[in-house]
Amino acid sequence: MNSASTATLLSQWRAEEGEQPGGWDFSQLADRMSTDPPPWDLDAEYRWALRGATRVLDMGTGGGEHLLEFTDGLPTDVTATEGWEPNVLIAQKALEPHGIRVVAFGASDDDPDADAMPFPDERFDLVLNRHESYGPHEVARVLASGGVFLTQQVGSGELAELHDLTEEAPADLDVSHERFVREIESAGLTVEAGASSEGFYRFTDIAALVAYLRCVPWEVPDDFSVDRYADALLTLHERAAGGPILLRRRRFWLRARKP
Repeated sequence: MNSASTATLLSQWRAEEGEQPGGWDFSQLADRMSTDPPPWDLDAEYRWALRGATRVLDMGTGGGEHLLEFTDGLPTDVTATEGWEPNVLIAQKALEPHGIRVVAFGASDDDPDADAMPFPDERFDLVLNRHESYGPHEVARVLASGGVFLTQQVGSGELAELHDLTEEAPADLDVSHERFVREIESAGLTVEAGASSEGFYRFTDIAALVAYLRCVPWEVPDDFSVDRYADALLTLHERAAGGPILLRRRRFWLRARKP
């Protein structure tokens, strides 16, 4: 690739850089990326769990986008947490008109059980969690007897090809269905269902990937920019040879109940 072509590409990719947008809405990338869906239907699992629920907690609600998809099935007592400060205000504006209280809270990734959730024991009969860090013993504490915990998580190896090129993998290398089952069972819950799957993200080009990474900055080094990691991005571009950029996508889910 000649220097003029490289300069043009880098200029196009830089145009996608900017501040992280609020919420977890990726609709602006709908025509630029696609993903292999997992073999389970998380929304159907949510609806099943909501049928008998009367006191619901949604952990890591983002801007409330996903929770709002279920307003027709929510009980009157619903609380949501969000740990990223800019999203708290977005979630409050989106959810509070529906009677949903939003609480600023996020568990640390290093020792999530060390951060006590600001709720009394057995406060909820359903705890929903989509891609949010949680402390297994804290979930068990706030869950009422007979209550359900339902979570989907991003597994180890997510975007592995990119991490290999940037030479910085996420710190926790064992984010897996097996580990999370062990931990939630050690907290006293009984796992009823769950699975893991692997697929791919497909980005139309590196520009689309850079736009996506702007939404999920924890997936790249803190100093990530097009210019600092131009070699890694150019390598991905060349490997694709004009086709889509394929990067690993890993998910797992589990549903557990408190005896």
